[in-house]
Amino acid sequence: MLSVGTLRIAGSVGGDVTYVSDTEASIADDAVAGSVQRISQPQSPKVEVSPWGMFAGWLLGLVYALVALSLVTLFTALLFPRLLRRVTDHLRPSPWKALLVGLVASIAAPLVLLLLFTTIVGAPLALAVTTTWFLLTLASFPFVAHYLGALILRGDRRPVSRSLLGGVILIAALQIPWLNIVAWVLMVFFGLGAQLLEIHRQRPWHDTETAPTRPAQEAPPANITH
Repeated sequence: MLSVGTLRIAGSVGGDVTYVSDTEASIADDAVAGSVQRISQPQSPKVEVSPWGMFAGWLLGLVYALVALSLVTLFTALLFPRLLRRVTDHLRPSPWKALLVGLVASIAAPLVLLLLFTTIVGAPLALAVTTTWFLLTLASFPFVAHYLGALILRGDRRPVSRSLLGGVILIAALQIPWLNIVAWVLMVFFGLGAQLLEIHRQRPWHDTETAPTRPAQEAPPANITH
């Protein structure tokens, strides 16, 4: 017995021929002395997923995302409350500036990384920048979540309450088809832009550039006695 895709017999076979295939074999006249039998390949059973099963899978994914990302925002709010406030301060007066910075950086970063990867000297630097960029992208979620919560809970100064409320809103938006794409893109752009603006503000040479130069203190007039 043979298992083939397409069988063609042009010579002579003294016995019977049994083959497993989905297509009929091409056999010349009087090429097989015995009988010819074709066995169709067994079809794999189709698994039909019920709508309730799909809904249950979506609900489990939603609960998992809600718990996991809520823990991330909770730990960030508890461990780094000042960092949350400093980064989100860039989104309050001019959110479109952070959006523009995040958009330009998201376009320029892959080009710079590609250029670095093509050079032997720049390849290690490209790996470090890629890791940093990945961490900054992941950190966009707690920062944007805290910002959304601050927009709603204006009177509540607790970072945990703001972060959890904003996280729930952001998770819900990321679970809705088509809206999740827009929510993800805006989250990354706003989050990256705010973080990059804060990094720029905390640059080491910031104080030396902006610190006002003090005028030379004049010496007091000397007392002249006659």
